[in-house]
This record gives sequence, structure tokens and C-alpha cells, in this order.
Amino acid sequence: MTDPQLSAILAFLGGTVLAFLLVLPYVAWSYRRRGEFGLGHAFLAFGLLVYALALWTYTLLPVPDTTAAWCAAHAVDHPQLRPLQFLRDIRADQVGSGIRATLHNPAVQQFVFNVALFVPLGMFGRVLFRRGPVTVVGSAAVVSLFIEFTQLTAVWGLFGCPYRLFDVDDLLANTAGGAIGYLLAPVLRAVPRRRVRQAPDVPRPVTTRRRLFGMLLDLVAVVILGGLLQVVAILVSQELLDRQAPPAWVLGTAVPVAVVLLLVPLLGDGATLGQRAVLLRPLGPDGAKPSVGRILVRFLVGSGGYFILTATPWSGLGTLLLLVSGVMAWRPRDHRGLSGVIAGLRVADTRAGVDTGPEVAHRDAAVESGR
Repeated sequence: MTDPQLSAILAFLGGTVLAFLLVLPYVAWSYRRRGEFGLGHAFLAFGLLVYALALWTYTLLPVPDTTAAWCAAHAVDHPQLRPLQFLRDIRADQVGSGIRATLHNPAVQQFVFNVALFVPLGMFGRVLFRRGPVTVVGSAAVVSLFIEFTQLTAVWGLFGCPYRLFDVDDLLANTAGGAIGYLLAPVLRAVPRRRVRQAPDVPRPVTTRRRLFGMLLDLVAVVILGGLLQVVAILVSQELLDRQAPPAWVLGTAVPVAVVLLLVPLLGDGATLGQRAVLLRPLGPDGAKPSVGRILVRFLVGSGGYFILTATPWSGLGTLLLLVSGVMAWRPRDHRGLSGVIAGLRVADTRAGVDTGPEVAHRDAAVESGR
């Protein structure tokens, strides 16, 4: 496997991990800033994560073993400060004539690569961040300068010596790539389901997809919080207290389930983290925040019950409960789900306002379910 291939794979894998870790805050931001999720926008955001890591992998990897002997023989401690030196390098490296020979010229390939590397930055800057040409091109220059200084300073002193060349021509090529990317950015507007048609504060219908998405985000939140708590517990227990960490199921499942699915709803408006992210909230029969008893019932016959059952010999019932809950988020048409039906709760868009009575609750349920 070549170094460029390895850099691409590392960037994609790292972007995937980051996307998993950041999905909950991204969805919450998207619903509040854009009014909805938008699969096309999420696809571009994922591309931005992969691209940001690609800048790191392609410009800093592979990292050599910068021992004193290696540095004495290979250190790159003389920056290239002559603008347009790449033109001289092209002439020096040219073998033969014609387009084919030029395309195989390593100096040409290096310059084209440095331009292409920053084209996505210009495209993302214009489409995702909605910035003008001066800001986008200036950002490309600043990011390129930061990378060049990172290479010049041996990653800000983390390594024994510089192992990549500070090249002023790279700065020029990267900046040009950002400008080209800005011009090509309209291509990204063809990505489907990227634009929104309503203002962010306009309530949207409570759909099956949105309900299931909220449930999925709850599961993700439990997994991430559980993993984080276990890592912290292991570090603190073994490094500071010199004792064994608590059982994995306690911090990995019990605590995050209690926090995400029970404590957050009890302290807030009754919504779990996943529901809050997609701007949903449960309402009692009177259209107000559910009582503590109803929240507990919803927890036991919903996602909380699933996690409890999976920790017992009756884990198969947990899987069945999860499937039934998913089906009942689709039917009945108000998408209350199994836990909502049993606990006597309905689900509304948080932007729809606060209900004041059973008649208003019935009317809004009909509107939000699409009837």
C-alpha cells in the first residue's frame, strides 16, 4: 500500500469515527440552525470531516523515527523561500517532450497535487459556510501557512527535527486551489436534500423517520457516554487510585442509560437527548410536561426497558421490545410509539408552542400526524 493510499484510508476511517462522535451535536445544531436534518447537508458535513483529516494525513504522514542519527542525515531545516521555484524544478525534472512526458514530471505532479488538495476547502467554504471569495481564499492561505509552519517547526516541537519542507510555492499553490474551489463550488449545490424550504422556527410534522432518528440518537448517546465513562474510570482507577475500575456494565450501560433516558427527561421538559436533538418533546394528556410517573413508565417500556432486558437472561425480549417500539413509531399515525401509548403521552414539535388543554392537544396531534 502506497503512502497516498494509506493517508486516504486513515482520513476516511478517522472521519467516520469523528462523525459518530459528533452526530448528536451536529443534528442538534442542524435542527436549530436549518430547521431540519437534511441528508445532503449531512453528506457534505461528513465530507468536510474526511477532508480536514486528509489535510493532516497528506501533509504530515508518514512520520519517520526522528532519532538523532536520522535527523543528522535527513532533517529538512532549510525552507524553500524562492517564489516560483517549482517552474525551475519542472524544467530540471522534465524528461522528453509532449503532454505525456509533462504529466509524468514529478514536479508537475507535486504542484498539481498541492493545488487540488485545497480545492475542497474553497468549495466547502462557499457552500457550507457561505463565505465570500476574500474570506475563502484568505482562509486557504492561512490554513496553508499554518501547515507550512507546522512542517517547519517539526510539528511545533513534537518531533526531533523537521521532516517536511517549508515551501513558499506550496503556499501559492494551496491558495490558488482555494480560489479554484470557490469558483467550482456551485457544483455542490446539485447535491440533493441540501437546501431547506421553510424557516428554521417553523414547526415540522412529527414523522416516523424523525421519531426513529431520535431513538437512534439516544442509543448513540448511551454508547458514547458509556465508552467515555469507562475510559475515564480505567485511567483514574489504575493510574491514580491503583485499584480496579468498576464493572463495565455499570459505567458502560447503567449510568449512561439512567442519564440519557431518565435523568435528562426528568430535569428537562420530559424529552430524552435524542428527542431534544430533533426538536421533539413528549406531552401529557393536558398538553403539559409529563408527570414523573408517566416518564418512569415510558422509560421502563421504552429504550430503558430494552437496556434493562439486554442485561438479563431475557435479552431476546429486549430485542422484541425494540422491534415493537420501532413499528409503533410508524403506526399509529401520531407516532407515539409503544412507550407513548402505554404511558399516555404524545409527541410534538418543540416549535409548536405549549398546549393548554386536551382539545388543543387533540387538534395539534392531528395536524402533526399529517391528518
